[in-house]
Amino acid sequence: MLETVINARPADLGHGLTVRRVLPYAKRRMVGPFIFVDHAGPVTMAPEDTSAADVRPHPHIGLSTVSYLLSGQVMHRDSLGVVQSIVPGDVNWMTAGRGISHSERFTHPDSFAGGGLELMQLWVALPEKDEETEPAFTHYPAKDLPVREQDGVWMRLIAGEAYGMTSPVRTHSPLFYLHTQWQAGASLALPGGHREQAVYVAHGEIEHAGEVYHPGQLLVFGDDTDALITAQVPSTLMVFGGEPLGERHVWWNFVSSRKERIEQAKADWQAGRIALPPGDDKEWIPLPG
Repeated sequence: MLETVINARPADLGHGLTVRRVLPYAKRRMVGPFIFVDHAGPVTMAPEDTSAADVRPHPHIGLSTVSYLLSGQVMHRDSLGVVQSIVPGDVNWMTAGRGISHSERFTHPDSFAGGGLELMQLWVALPEKDEETEPAFTHYPAKDLPVREQDGVWMRLIAGEAYGMTSPVRTHSPLFYLHTQWQAGASLALPGGHREQAVYVAHGEIEHAGEVYHPGQLLVFGDDTDALITAQVPSTLMVFGGEPLGERHVWWNFVSSRKERIEQAKADWQAGRIALPPGDDKEWIPLPG
């Protein structure tokens, strides 16, 4: 059954780049292992303004970041030396583990193309045994991700297992994450198989159990394969879920099962003990406060 509905809150990342922030939420911190959900854009910028929107190098611990574009293009650089552009349909999966830093820059002419930059940024908390794993980064092109159509719904499986598909994306705990596009009138039940699952309305309008939901709303369910979603108009939905990992502490870009580990990460970043991306080490985002 539907457990809660979360309305995204606006957040300004600076220089005109605004996001709808969905998770964490005061009354619902996580859905399965997913602990952070941002929906950026769509936003357009003049070429002379794009560099001001760059997200300068910043650190992470204890999580994996999952970057997925609906339109536009982003250049990723990290402290492992990875330089990788991402375009719509691709997946950038970066596991911070014991510590990594990265930047996201809009240097390519197509950064704000295709109707503007539109990015889904999700964070997946790591199981306690993997929180201090070695940092890693993997890029998965769209052609390697499974796609299918069912009952008027096109879907791409970004990670995990759902609807008989298995993604090649390596994860650390049971989960699933789908990009779906629905024709008007299409109906489909959630995949189930996990204790927690959710539907985020990126575009369009959907109905569940007689209620209508709009862009920026997240519907959170339990393991309910009878949860039927119907698109009132052509709609884009991000569907995800998984098994809960237990309580996590979040401060800025740091996630951990231990508060003292977050304090250590603060000190490490402030003291320069987390390396900066090679070739992008002349500026960085300072520790808040």
